[in-house]
Parts: sequence; C-alpha cells; structure tokens
Amino acid sequence: MEEPLELARSRHADHPQLGFALRLIENTGVRTRHLVQPVERRSHTARLINSMGFPSTTRQLPIAQLGCAAGGAAINRAHDFCRAYPDANALIVACEFCSLSYQPTDIGIGSLLSNGLFGDGVAAAAVRGTGGTGIHLERNGSYLLPGTEDWIAYDVRATGFHFLLDKRVPGTMEPLAPALRALADGQGWDASRLDFYIVHAGGPRILDDLSKCLGVPPGAFRFSRATLTEYGNVASVVVLDALRRLFDEGGAADRACGLLAGFGPGITAEMTLGRWSRTP
Repeated sequence: MEEPLELARSRHADHPQLGFALRLIENTGVRTRHLVQPVERRSHTARLINSMGFPSTTRQLPIAQLGCAAGGAAINRAHDFCRAYPDANALIVACEFCSLSYQPTDIGIGSLLSNGLFGDGVAAAAVRGTGGTGIHLERNGSYLLPGTEDWIAYDVRATGFHFLLDKRVPGTMEPLAPALRALADGQGWDASRLDFYIVHAGGPRILDDLSKCLGVPPGAFRFSRATLTEYGNVASVVVLDALRRLFDEGGAADRACGLLAGFGPGITAEMTLGRWSRTP
C-alpha cells in the first residue's frame, strides 16, 4: 500500500485535497494488492477449453458489465444451470484487471480512492450438479436498487476507462439489507442468525454497515475482511477468495446455513443461500 500512497504524493503534490485522499486510501485497510499480468496470459473461455482438454460440447457463458456483483451472479447462474442439468458440472472463472483503468492524470477523489483500493485477481470454483463437499446451493436471487445505475460506472474518454464512484455508494447496505433478509425469509431462515457469511468486500465501511444492518457481529465477515486486507477489492474475485478461506478453515458443520452475496453496478445485489454439505 505504501507504493500507491507514495505515487499519489509524488504525482499530485499540489492537489488541494491530497491529504483527504491519502486518509481515504489508508482507511480502506488494504495492505497488499496484485496488479495486471501480461496480456498473453489472459483467460478467455475458448482458450481454457482448448488448453484444459474440455469437450467440444462445453457451453460458454461470458458475463461482463456486472463488476463486483459478477462473482455472485456467476454462482447463481451456475446454480440455475446445475438445477436444470443435475448430471452436469460448471466451472466459474473470475478474472479482474482493475489496474487497467488506472489513470495517472485523473485527480478526482473517487479516482484516487479507487487507485488505492482496487486490485487484480483471478479465481475459480467448481459447481457440481450432485454430490461433493462444500456449499449445497438452495436458493438464489437478485435485487437492483432503483435509480442508482450511475453510482458505479466507467466514463470512456480518449485516454481509456475512467472509474466513477459516487460518494453515496458506501451507504447502500441499508437499502440492500432488506433484500438479503427477504431472500432468507423465503427459505425460512433468519439472515441475522446464519452460520457463515461470504460477502463482497467493497471496503471496510461496506462490511461495517452490513454487519449493523443485519445485526451480526463484525467477525462474521472475517473471510471477506481478510481478502480485502491481503488483495484489496478484487471485484468479482472477492466472494470466491472468501469462499476459499472457508474451505481452508475446514468448512462448517454439516447442514450449517450460510449466505453468499456480491454487490456491484446497478446498484445490484446477487445473493445465494446454501447449507454446508459433507456428502461424498
């Protein structure tokens, strides 16, 4: 994190709000991030099918434009597919290269904050139609917060993509929390009393507000907080990395109830409920 802070100090020494921007970046809690790999290592679906020996009948479903919500959306679409075809499997591959939108001449506070928050990452997860150890997906849903489509966006200029982040975004957990509660209610579950939570780590305030709105202790989001600290906001990769941490911890008790959720442009929430299963 010291590298982007020093970059901001050296490139924007005369910025009237430099001190404020530096404090915002420091308060993200991010300590390390990974930046973009060479373009020849890009991860397209056709390249994966050829290099990994998948059958020629493999179905491809590229998902774009959903940003940080895409990890949750991919899990939901894989869930839908495997419910329709229980003998099939799905491979989710999330690729995020947020550093491609770094613009050294853009001195807006939102741009400076995004330079100190977002990182690059790639993650993958397998979804099986039947059997296996992991989360048995049971119910999913989506919710779009009306009138917020411009709050997270890209402004395409001659210099490329410029990231736009409205200052109202951190406050969106209050209106989104009822959607999470409603999904859990439909399953007969209490969103405040689940056994595990895998949620998108947009920043420390997002996690703090969500814990308050759902009435759960801050430690309930420990996997997401660890991802944020070690990699920054890696957009769609966050939920998969946080899920990986649950696996690394040994999982949860058999039949334990949990929530996965990603939040992104729209403002959109992609939500999934499931139970931990140790069934072979």
